[in-house]
Amino acid sequence: MMRRRTTLLTGCTALALALGTTACGGGPVSAGGGDKALSGQTVTVAGVWSGSEQKNFQKVLDAFTEKTGAKTQFVSTGDNVSTVVGSKIEGGNAPDVVMVPQVGVLQQFAKKGWLKPLSPTAQQTIDADYAPVWKKYGSVDGALYGLYFKAAHKSTVWYSPDALAQAGVEPPKTYDELLKAGHTVSDSGLAAFAVAGQDGWTLTDWFENIYLSQAGPEKYDALAAHRLKWTDPTVVEALTTLGKLFKDKQLIAGGQKEALNTDFPGSVEKVFGPKPEAGMVYEGDFVAGVAHDQYGKAIGKDADFFPFPAVGGGTAPVVSGGDAAVVLKDGKNAKAGMKLLEYLATPEAAAVWAKAGGFLSPNKKLSLSAYGDDVTRATAKSLVGAGDSVRFDMSDQAPAAFGGTKGTGEWKLLQDFLRDPSDPKGTAARLEAAAAKAYQG
Repeated sequence: MMRRRTTLLTGCTALALALGTTACGGGPVSAGGGDKALSGQTVTVAGVWSGSEQKNFQKVLDAFTEKTGAKTQFVSTGDNVSTVVGSKIEGGNAPDVVMVPQVGVLQQFAKKGWLKPLSPTAQQTIDADYAPVWKKYGSVDGALYGLYFKAAHKSTVWYSPDALAQAGVEPPKTYDELLKAGHTVSDSGLAAFAVAGQDGWTLTDWFENIYLSQAGPEKYDALAAHRLKWTDPTVVEALTTLGKLFKDKQLIAGGQKEALNTDFPGSVEKVFGPKPEAGMVYEGDFVAGVAHDQYGKAIGKDADFFPFPAVGGGTAPVVSGGDAAVVLKDGKNAKAGMKLLEYLATPEAAAVWAKAGGFLSPNKKLSLSAYGDDVTRATAKSLVGAGDSVRFDMSDQAPAAFGGTKGTGEWKLLQDFLRDPSDPKGTAARLEAAAAKAYQG
C-alpha cells in the first residue's frame, strides 16, 4: 500500500466554500490569448486526483487548452502511481505528464530512466519563482525533473474556537505551552487532542514536526536520507518529547487505546462532529475540508488553526507534501507535455486552481489575493514565507517499505510507541533496524 495521500477528500473541499464563495462551479477559466501553437495535439496527464481535486485540476488543463490549442486527457491512477505508470509504459501507452505525489516515487522514476529533464524555460521559471528547496525535491543526481505544482501544509493544528474560548486558552507558541493549554482544555471538560493512531501516517507527521523543530533542518535532511541513524540521540529526544503527549491520558481523547482505533476522518469528527470529544486535532491544511464538508463548519469561525508550535528552543516547523509534474520520455507527445509543464510553472496556472479552492501553491509569484478566503491565504503565506526552511514529509522521502506501508516499518513502530511510550531508546533501535533493511532493498 502506498503512503496515505495528503489530500484524501471527495466532494468540494475548498476552504473558500466555507466562507460562502463559489469554489467548484464554473467552466474553463481563461488563461489569456496565445497563438494556439499546439492545435491538434493531445497531452495525456496521469495523477492520483479524483473528485473535486480532479475537477479543479481540469480547470487548469482547460486554461492551458485555451492558451495553446492543445487538448488534454486526464487519467486518474489511484494512490499507487508507480505501478499504474509502470504498466502503462510497458504496454506502450505511457502518459506524457505524471503528477507525482511522493519524492521517493519521483526519484524511482528518474533512476529507471523514465523522465525527461525539464526544459530551460521551466528551469528558469522555477529558479526565479520558487524557493530552492522545491528545486531540490524535484531533482535527482543534479538533473531537475519535477515541478511542484500543488503543495500541502502539514504543520497546522486545528481547533474549535469555542472549546479554546471556554477554557480561556490562547493558541500556544511553544510545544510546552501546547501541552499546558491541553491540560487547561481537559480541565474544562473536553480532552485536548483527538489522535488518529489507527492511521500510522498521522503519527509520522507528529514525529516529523517535532523532529524538524527540535533537531533542525540539517539533521532532518540527514535522517530522511538515512545518512543519520534512527538511534541518534536527536531521534530519542524527539520520541521522548512526543511520548509526553502520548502517555498523558488527560490529553488524548479516550486514551491510547481509543486513539489506536481512531482513523484520520474520525479524529476530525471528535473535534468538529456533532458530539465533540476533544478541542484540537493536529494534521495538515486538508482538515478544513473534512470539517466543512462533513460537519458544516465555517472555516475561520467554527474551525481554525494555529501553526505547529516551536519545540525545545527551535523554530516553528513547516513540513509539506506536494504533487510534482514530470514529463515521461515514452509519452507520445512529450514535447507538448513539456509545454504544459512550462505553463504549470507560472502563477497564471496556479491562480486558476487557487480561485477554485482546496489548493496551495509554492510559487512565490502567486498573489495571496488569488486565494478565496483568509484562512487559505494565511496557510499559503506561512508555506511560502518559510522559504528554504520548508521540509518535505520525511516518510514520503523514504522507501515505501519503511515510510509508507500499513502494518510495517515506521507506521507500525510509531503505533507501538503510542500504545507504550515508555522506551524511546528501544523504539529508536527498532526504527533503525527497519530503516536499514528498507534502504538496502
